[in-house]
Amino acid sequence: MPAIDLRLLRYFIAVAEEGHLTKAAQRIGIQQPPLSQQIRALEAELGVTLFNRLPRGMELTESGQALLTDARAILAQVDSTVAGVRRIARGELGRIAVGFTESASLHPFVPTVIRAFRDAAPDVALTVEESSTTDLVSLMSRNRIDVAFIRSPVGDVSDITIETMMVEEMIVALPAAHPLVRNKRRKSVALAALAEEVFVLNRRPSGPGLYDTIIAACRAAGFSPRVEQEARKNLSTLSLVAAGLGISIIPASMRHVELESVSYLGIDDAPDLKAPLHLAYRDTGQSGAVKRFIVEARKCAKADGKR
Repeated sequence: MPAIDLRLLRYFIAVAEEGHLTKAAQRIGIQQPPLSQQIRALEAELGVTLFNRLPRGMELTESGQALLTDARAILAQVDSTVAGVRRIARGELGRIAVGFTESASLHPFVPTVIRAFRDAAPDVALTVEESSTTDLVSLMSRNRIDVAFIRSPVGDVSDITIETMMVEEMIVALPAAHPLVRNKRRKSVALAALAEEVFVLNRRPSGPGLYDTIIAACRAAGFSPRVEQEARKNLSTLSLVAAGLGISIIPASMRHVELESVSYLGIDDAPDLKAPLHLAYRDTGQSGAVKRFIVEARKCAKADGKR
């Protein structure tokens, strides 16, 4: 079949269904003479007669009947394709890969955003990846993931936007039998009071941003922390604290991780001891799904009153 203007097929279907040129012209919003010319042009292009011209209407020939079935199928497929493409552009179809660090995943904000996105775009295929900040940035640079919740950017982020969603306080996690928590009314402690403590921290390669923030804050408080234990994940860090191997400084959102042998206190006089939560995404080439995810994340941050 030669290339045919889809508009001609729509005109043809209207005439076939109405059985009358004037009625079909009214239906599609053009004058009757131009419509008649378009039908003749389609017949000339195909080299067949599609209609028998009757005194009071138009009757499909056998060739016209065959074309009508295929024309409906063709236009239905075209309309479906156009609708699908538009849904992809609006972020209603497609796929998205979301990354997050362990400490970010423990913040209620992250599942809140993912749930909001799923509600807004249930037909988008979503996959998740948990890894370190460094690895997530690398994966994003290689187009392996589309967006990522991270704490602090590291490495080459020249082609990546780091958008702060919120900033939270950091707290100290101590063994439940620690002298500092024997007073049940104590809610916080000065950072300088921890100078003689043994620290358990998340390994720097896993979260260099928070690690460096903790070290810098301790030095600003007049001491260098004695780090004797390091763990790959924050939950492992808390397990070491529960075992009595030291204390740790963690994002305040981890307070909801309830371990029987771990107590939490706020930290006084450490204004720079903060844990930011960022959303990272590539500057260019964003799909509709990524754009919608960013919008939902901003909405959730605004609703949470953190922005």
